[in-house]
Amino acid sequence: MRQTARLAGLLLLYAAPVLAEAPLEAPLPQARPEGTPSAPPAAAPAPEAAVVQALRPPLRPGALTARVEADRAEARRGMICGRPELQGDRLGTVEGPGACGVEDAVRVRSVDGIALSRPLTVNCNTAVTLLDWVQEAARPVLAGYGGGLAQLRVAGGYTCRPRNNRAGNRLSEHAYGHAVDIMGFALRDGTRLTLTDDWSGPYAGAFRALHKAACGPFGTVLGPEANALHHDHFHFDTAARSSGAYCR
Repeated sequence: MRQTARLAGLLLLYAAPVLAEAPLEAPLPQARPEGTPSAPPAAAPAPEAAVVQALRPPLRPGALTARVEADRAEARRGMICGRPELQGDRLGTVEGPGACGVEDAVRVRSVDGIALSRPLTVNCNTAVTLLDWVQEAARPVLAGYGGGLAQLRVAGGYTCRPRNNRAGNRLSEHAYGHAVDIMGFALRDGTRLTLTDDWSGPYAGAFRALHKAACGPFGTVLGPEANALHHDHFHFDTAARSSGAYCR
């Protein structure tokens, strides 16, 4: 028995260095099964404007409708010829002496937000044609000068007189409210352009572009090169011509 105990002690004595040298292994982390979702990223904070918008109550249908109607009423105030861009007064039929007179007459005060230097009495067809010319030609052509167009300098509209103011001539288109004479333009920076001074020079290209753009929409277009009577203004009228527009 003593011999057996002695033998066991010797075995433990020899095994101790081996056990001391054995490395200690840390337990490995348990692998995550495939397909396990990761934690969702934190949501970005909402912008302040979005928060304010979200807190603002939506317009009620009734309030929205009232606003739209108010805007439309404002646009219609002073509207003539069925176009909000034409502002002025409806005159109806203007009776003149003899064959003179204007049917569907209006007194135009502004065209597409552009003021007239004086009220212009014409018929609606002529007023709408002038509006189209302002929108499609006068505004864009003069946009690069002096801040853009501010005013049309009007020389004449409805007048009961013969052509070229010469007795014996047939009645002018002015006598029917079909014509408008324009002697120049005012720009937003205060500059005034006139056909007398600016048909030639730095603004010559702009004036010729305006003259050309009027030819077609208007039946007659006359300028400084037409004759001496038109050296200082454009004459535009809506006379119907079977042979096409007459432009000089």
